[in-house]
Amino acid sequence: MDQHIEEFLDYIQYERGYSIETVNAYTKDLIALEQFMTSEHLTLDSMKYVNTRALMNELYDSNYSRLTVSRMISCYRSFYNFLINRSILDDNPFNQLVHPKKTKKLPTFFYDEEMASIFNSLEPSHRFYERDLAILEVMYATGLRVSELTSLKIEDVHLDIGYIKVTGKGNKERIIPIGEYAIEAIKTYIDVRSHITESILFLNYRGEPLTPRGLRYILNRIVERAVGVYEIHPHKIRHTFATHLLNQGADMRTVQTLLGHVNLSTTGIYTHVTKEKLKETYMKYHPRQ
Repeated sequence: MDQHIEEFLDYIQYERGYSIETVNAYTKDLIALEQFMTSEHLTLDSMKYVNTRALMNELYDSNYSRLTVSRMISCYRSFYNFLINRSILDDNPFNQLVHPKKTKKLPTFFYDEEMASIFNSLEPSHRFYERDLAILEVMYATGLRVSELTSLKIEDVHLDIGYIKVTGKGNKERIIPIGEYAIEAIKTYIDVRSHITESILFLNYRGEPLTPRGLRYILNRIVERAVGVYEIHPHKIRHTFATHLLNQGADMRTVQTLLGHVNLSTTGIYTHVTKEKLKETYMKYHPRQ
């Protein structure tokens, strides 16, 4: 089974272009599947629908969220389909499973004054000020995912015309415009790191490509000094990018393209946030409230 898992993970990463985060998540999911099958004395071929139901019950009893369980079902279904396509198995016991209904959770975002506080917390005398400023400016200007930001190359940044080329999920490319603040921050940072030949744009203190974990560390260090801001993560800045655009009147189709969403319904969650903003403004300023 280990060999099949390894081949499947290679397939989704190198042929299907899944992000490293998804590959890592699927790796853990398949380890959980293997452990369950061992405990139940099952093989890939002997796994039946009734066993998949037992697995789901075990996951819920272990307090896995609905979102995580839904991802695990997708992982196991894809894994079995992979084996069927290679004539290793004949049936997929996970096909009959229904994804759990997802709980609607509004994305959190920063208000304008909170973003200003984050930018103001950067210290020009800090050793990595130029890099950290460029990271913040690019994230807020583009709404990039973590994997997209850390894989961004210098050759992908076209400062003369104000665009960056991004390779997103499924190796799909998209072009995103950037404003003067981001352009100037990137120019300054590139000048600072001009003696380093590494093609990846954002580097760690060793001059090596910044990892997702390293990015989170940088953001946490920044927020420690920001007034009125107590929590930050890369996706929250992505949420902020989308929410601020919609609040300022951008149409959802444009935001969908910028975010790299395949389905408009994925972008639609941000309309709930903007409606909350409208309600808040109404309740604050209407004379009869």
